[in-house]
Amino acid sequence: MAGCGTTNVGVHDPALPQLAQATGAGLTACAELATRIAYPDTTITAANAVAAGVLTVDGKPLPAHCQVRGEMLRRTGVDGKPYAIGFELRLPVAWNGRFFYQANGGADGSIETATGPVGGGGALDNALNQGFAVLSSDAGHRGPSLDFGLDPQARLDYGYQAVGKLTPMAKAAIRTAYGKAPDRSYIGGCSNGGRHTMVAAARYADQYDGFLVGDPGFRLPLAAIADIAGGKTYAALASTPGDLGSAFTQAERTLVANAVLARCDALDGARDGLVQDTTACQAAFDLARDVPTCAGARDGTCLSAAQKRAVAGLFAGAKTETGAKIYASFPWDAGIAAGGWAGWKFGVPLTLDAAAVGLIWSVPPENPATFDSRTFALNGNLDTMLARVGATDATYRESALSFMLPPDPSNLATLKHRGAKMLVYHGTSDPIFSSDDTTAWYEALRAANGGDASDFARFFRIPGMNHCAGGPATDQFDALTPLVNWVEKGQAPDALQASARGAGNAGGANGDVPASWSAARTRPLCAYPKVATYDGSGDVEQAASFTCR
Repeated sequence: MAGCGTTNVGVHDPALPQLAQATGAGLTACAELATRIAYPDTTITAANAVAAGVLTVDGKPLPAHCQVRGEMLRRTGVDGKPYAIGFELRLPVAWNGRFFYQANGGADGSIETATGPVGGGGALDNALNQGFAVLSSDAGHRGPSLDFGLDPQARLDYGYQAVGKLTPMAKAAIRTAYGKAPDRSYIGGCSNGGRHTMVAAARYADQYDGFLVGDPGFRLPLAAIADIAGGKTYAALASTPGDLGSAFTQAERTLVANAVLARCDALDGARDGLVQDTTACQAAFDLARDVPTCAGARDGTCLSAAQKRAVAGLFAGAKTETGAKIYASFPWDAGIAAGGWAGWKFGVPLTLDAAAVGLIWSVPPENPATFDSRTFALNGNLDTMLARVGATDATYRESALSFMLPPDPSNLATLKHRGAKMLVYHGTSDPIFSSDDTTAWYEALRAANGGDASDFARFFRIPGMNHCAGGPATDQFDALTPLVNWVEKGQAPDALQASARGAGNAGGANGDVPASWSAARTRPLCAYPKVATYDGSGDVEQAASFTCR
């Protein structure tokens, strides 16, 4: 691929260890693993042979494997309810010698099928298909209710301890199944899964060789409170009482998106509906200047002065009633017009965010019997919420800002010096976890490593992409294969090849892809701080016409 090679061979720091490549093995039996796998405080409940093609992802058949189900550390919580860390381990018959911990999203609470997503939307591949042994878990509680937050141990398992407990168990089970432990171990996920992975990079760097971090909510309690602040703001602006979306309608968000494109689209040398130079765009775009102010009633062609003040304030970073900044700023980007953006801004603050703040992270937690998430969000005090997620007491001895966040996130010395690698990606139109927050983290990581962390950690911003997928973006890519090549071959990725998912895409079409784009548009996703820049000639729909500069 001219102009944007997928790897930059030769940048490996000779002072850092080069980890060896994994070698595979074969699985000779499945059903007997139900009795052969033995690990303290662990019960294997089933071991089922799954023939090739029985399990599919996006219609594509997966190879023959063994599905092992079980649970660890069954107990009764302080709330009198039963708890255990439930898991599923899928072991391919033809194993590549690698282990992948699938870190799941949301509030966990269910055992997702252990296939190992490789990044982005409409996945064309997965870790299980590539030959990895893959683990998935519920992180120590069963959903969908979030009242597990009443149990202090369930909070800690959800935050970080389930990963610490499951990892050695899974490696021991793999050794039993194949006669050898995994040569290389990887962990990855998006959203809360990205948070799990960043926490693992700080707490369990000795257990994993590669960390695949997607749109990480690594300051999740703070992001949730900031989203609640946005919900309160939109509720106050709503033209239809109770309908937060009426505060900032589809037509108005499209107006702003088009204004962002008018100022920023050409900064990368091509007017193509993508803002590649996110950093330059924040200086170039001004909501007050670049979007018309309504002289009369709102009609979708302008924003009222009150809307401009409120929306600009949220993008700059939501604040509490006393003016304390809660979380991070959000970049102006074209993906603001997408439906996925709206859902996170207008619905989630009154449901999932409020319930998580009130029940999982607050000390003390709200009473589930009387808790109403909408009332909590719209009538609650933001300063109080912020104080309670940082509080402890005799029952809840570790605050949410401790058990949810990676400790000292810019100190990854253990990961670095053992030769492990971290690959991070984040959509610039993510409405719930800001790519500005991840950018600030990566800048702090660079500063902590003499101004350059690229020998062990690389960050890729994805223009237009909403939360983990969607938005007007080239959001289809495999980030796991480049990570493996970096860990095991020393091939550091300078760019990831990404595609749009227009009509007919094998992984599923993305309805946010503009009709004016090629259905199969490709772009290089560049390692920060480089930007995909048009070469001045060539097909604007092809990645080969762009260079990371």
